[in-house]
This record gives sequence, structure tokens and C-alpha cells, in this order.
Amino acid sequence: MSLSQFLPAFAQLKTPFYFYDIDLLQQTMAACKKEMNRYGYHAHYALKANNNEKIVKLLRDAGFGADCVSGNEVLYAVKNGFAPKQIVYSGVGKTDEEINHAIAHNIFCINCESVQELEVVNALSAKAGKVVDISIRLNPDIDPHTHEYITTGLEENKFGISEWEFNHMVERLQASKNLRLIALHAHVGSQITDMPVFEKLCCRINELQQVLADKGVTVEHLNMGGGLGVNYEDPEGHPIADFAGYFAIFHKHLSLRPGQTLHFEPGRPLVAQCASLITRVLYVKNGQKKNFVVVDGGMTDLLRPALYQAQHAIRQLSSDKMPQAYDVVGPICESADCFGKNIMLPQASRGDFIALRTAGAYGQTMCMRYNLRDLPPAVYSDELPLSV
Repeated sequence: MSLSQFLPAFAQLKTPFYFYDIDLLQQTMAACKKEMNRYGYHAHYALKANNNEKIVKLLRDAGFGADCVSGNEVLYAVKNGFAPKQIVYSGVGKTDEEINHAIAHNIFCINCESVQELEVVNALSAKAGKVVDISIRLNPDIDPHTHEYITTGLEENKFGISEWEFNHMVERLQASKNLRLIALHAHVGSQITDMPVFEKLCCRINELQQVLADKGVTVEHLNMGGGLGVNYEDPEGHPIADFAGYFAIFHKHLSLRPGQTLHFEPGRPLVAQCASLITRVLYVKNGQKKNFVVVDGGMTDLLRPALYQAQHAIRQLSSDKMPQAYDVVGPICESADCFGKNIMLPQASRGDFIALRTAGAYGQTMCMRYNLRDLPPAVYSDELPLSV
């Protein structure tokens, strides 16, 4: 679906706003489910990627569970109709209040990330008079070859329990009468496009499963987290992530024990490509060394370029004139408020529409009101007329 088809409708709306292609979202969910069903895998959608209520409910209706990283996300998942037994709760710094939310709602499992957390969850479970299902998050010490801010599976990262802690972990589990270990969990990072990383993860988990089995620890479930990347450079040419290749790697390389089920926590590959930030050109500044397109969307609306130095494809929707090189910048009083430098775009004019593509993951959900700016609303393709 071409964004240009919606230009007459866009012209009636205040910018910036997030535009969601619902047809593409439906196609993406179907592609993911098809490949998971091939192997009997399960998925819990990572709410942190995008918590837009309409999008979340579509994912719920498609049969995805929920992966939460805060107590409020657990409550949000329950509120929006996810079955508690399809909700997993991760996070390296859960408060007592947040853990109590998870215990009260009898979710599928709490992913514990430290030995001390095991003790806290056990104590709170005992106070509630319950035996609570948990997962142990393992730190596999694997380099995911992605941005350092979204790397989570190295020894130097704060996430998970390392192999050298296993003896202490087993001791604490044996002493914890209000915990039931049902799963092992691993997640090495986000936006991973180097597929051999997932092969290494499988081999490492095979090794760690054996180490734990030798200590008498076996589980019913494995959870391999998420991490599958999407194509930010050519979203039109690659609108759906490589779910087939991704799940095939785990089928081929991960050694499931008899009766074990395999779970995943996809976020970005489900929602990233279905949304664009639509913004309007305020000014064109032509200089001796640089030309600037100043748009009304900024880092408060799409933080990834400022936070991760991320590159989003930038599309000019209103013009097909000769291309020129521009720095595309926003109105925020920060030099980091830049979406791209030396970007070739058709010659721009005041009022033109610009689309920042692949903005469905970590876009709207990370918006903020710095400079007291309004939050951008969401607009959906199935609620707008197409141009004739």
C-alpha cells in the first residue's frame, strides 16, 4: 500500500502523527503465526515495542500472548484481554509491588534474573500463600552484533544469571518452597540481522541445559526471547521479517528435551514495518555547505535516531522534483534532533509531507513531552479514505 494514496486524507490532519498500515500488520502476524505453527512454537508479543491499544488488541486476537517488562505492562495486558497464562514478566529490576501484581494475577511465569530476585519472589509468594511458576533467565555470553544499547546477552550486561552462579542458583531453588521452576529463558539482544547469532544461541543453550541437567535441573519450557531484526533501509522491498529463516534455525539447532515446548518474545518484527511517522515540512534552509529540511516532527516523537543513532528510511510524499541532499531535522532545541544527514530527497517545499518509515517499534511507545510538545496521535489505514 502506497502512503501517497492517503495524501488527501493526510492534508486534513494535524502533523506529526503515526500512521498504521493495518493490512500490513495483519499480513505480518499471519506470516509469523504460519511459521510458528509449522513447529508448534508459542509467542508472547513484547509490549514494550508498541503498546498502542488498537495494535495490542489485534495481536491478542491473532493469538499472541504478552511479554511484559514492568508491573504496569502486566496490568495493561490483563486489562486488554490477554489470558494470564499467556503472560510472561521479565525485567532485571522488579519492585515488590510489581512482583505482587504478577503473583496476584497468576501469570504464566516470572522470569527471574538474579539469585537475590529468586529469594524475593519466594518470600513474596510465601506471604501470598502461593507457589509461583518462574523461569530463570540465563546470560549466554554471546555477542549479538547489534548496537551496544540493545545488547543484552553478554557477561558485561546486567541481564540474566551467568554460568558461574549456577551452583548458588540451584541451592536457592532447592530452599525456595514457594517457587516452581518451569522454564529457562534467554535473550541476547535486539535488531539482530546476523542469523548465525541465533545458531550460536541454540548451541549455547544446549550446553547450559546439560550443565543444569547434571545438577538435577530440568524444565518444561524454553523461552528464546526475541531479537529478529527488520530492514530499516528498504521497508518497501522487505515489509515482512524473515520469520521462516528465523524459526527454522531453532528447529534445526536447538535440542529440545522430551516434552519441552519452545516460546519466543517477538516485538519489533511484528510491528516495526506497519507504521510511519508522518511529518510536514516547516521550512527549507538552503546554506552554502548544508541544506536543511526542518519538519514539525522531532526526537520527542521518534527517539531512536537520537538515542541509538538509528537510521530510518525517509520518504518525500509530496514531490517528484529533482533530488537534493538535505539534513532532515526537527524543531527540538537539541542538536541531536536530526533524523538523517545528507539524505537525497526530491526538492522540498514548505508544507510537503515526509514519512519516517519503519517506526512501528519503539516509536509511539517512546514518545515524550520534552519542550512541552504534544504527543503525536495514531491514525489507522482502515479508518481513512483512499484517494481515487
